[in-house]
Amino acid sequence: MSEVYDIIVVGGGPAGLSAGIYGARSRLKTVILQKGTLGGQAATTAELENYPGFPRGTTGPGLTEAMAEHAMSFGTEIINEEVVKLELDGNIKTARTKGGGEYSSKIIILAPGAAPRTLNVKGEQELRGKGVSYCATCDADFFEELDVVVVGNGDAAIEEAIYLTKFAETVAIIVIHDEGVLDCNKVSAEKAFANPKIKWVWNSVLEEIKGDGIVESVVLKNIKTGELSEMETNGVFFFVGTVPKTEMLKGKVDLNETGHIITNDRMETSIPGVYAAGDVREKFLRQVVTAASDGAIAAVAAEKYLAEEEGFQEQVLNSEKPVMVAFWAPQVEESIAAISELEKLADQRVEDVKLVKIDTYRNQKTATRYGIEEIPSVLFFIKGKVAARISGSISREDVLSRLDALNK
Repeated sequence: MSEVYDIIVVGGGPAGLSAGIYGARSRLKTVILQKGTLGGQAATTAELENYPGFPRGTTGPGLTEAMAEHAMSFGTEIINEEVVKLELDGNIKTARTKGGGEYSSKIIILAPGAAPRTLNVKGEQELRGKGVSYCATCDADFFEELDVVVVGNGDAAIEEAIYLTKFAETVAIIVIHDEGVLDCNKVSAEKAFANPKIKWVWNSVLEEIKGDGIVESVVLKNIKTGELSEMETNGVFFFVGTVPKTEMLKGKVDLNETGHIITNDRMETSIPGVYAAGDVREKFLRQVVTAASDGAIAAVAAEKYLAEEEGFQEQVLNSEKPVMVAFWAPQVEESIAAISELEKLADQRVEDVKLVKIDTYRNQKTATRYGIEEIPSVLFFIKGKVAARISGSISREDVLSRLDALNK
């Protein structure tokens, strides 16, 4: 078997890079598998004005490049390969890549991100890359002193439209709402309204994109009157949301109705040892700052999960001697007293049994796995299997009786 990593991160956007930083800094052998350019959607964003610590703004490519350098400085490997298949069950997970590579790890953090949503209007697919674009940073300079159309009116649409005005002669924004109503934040709206290069088409949707080999015009529909009108333009930029890249995850982890991965606040998915972070996750806010936060949480949760799992495996499941596992909690006074008594018994029966103490607050997964509902509780293991259990009130006599029975 090839070398086993501690963490494989699928995706090299802000979430994946942040996970790489935190994973490698915890001395976990970490690799990021990323198809193509690092940075995800953030790398296609020309200006970031709301990332903490940059009051004058920064660029998406600049920020994500710095994140990648940060991750690599701690020892994170970054490999340019596209993951096409994942095997997530069992203690060792596997990621297979398009080029035939196979990578194994104890933990997988899913951060494949999301792709721009398409509207599938007539002419959109045929003219994609021939005037139809989903990335202002990538393609704006192709439209210098030309006219373009922007579809969408959220934060990304308005901010990218403003960026396009640095190149294009005019930028017409198609808005489904009444005049003056936008879905973006107020600061961006005010900047857009004040920009003389931006034109507005209200109460309208894009009906068709026309062109003979390249974009030449668009057909717009007024949603109130139903009237169709044609506008000459050289390019169409779509900013109408994103779709999570979870096609290969269907049936492997729990997804919601929109295809986003369902996690808890520790970024844990429905599969033990598998985490998700960033735009691929079901969440309220999808921004670079929240993606970076997700990645950090996922890596820290993974580190604690590994420590708990590997510690229990070594101390309990692999033990040749019977093991008495005492579950306690510092806030439960009765459990503290029980631990003290169990320590004395273990000292007296050192040839027969060893004692392992589990703080249920710090080791919730182990407690849940073995159905611990009362504190204190004691489980007796023989060769990795539960042989006896005492829950609630624990007496010296009960413990001795179980030990004697187990050693017969």
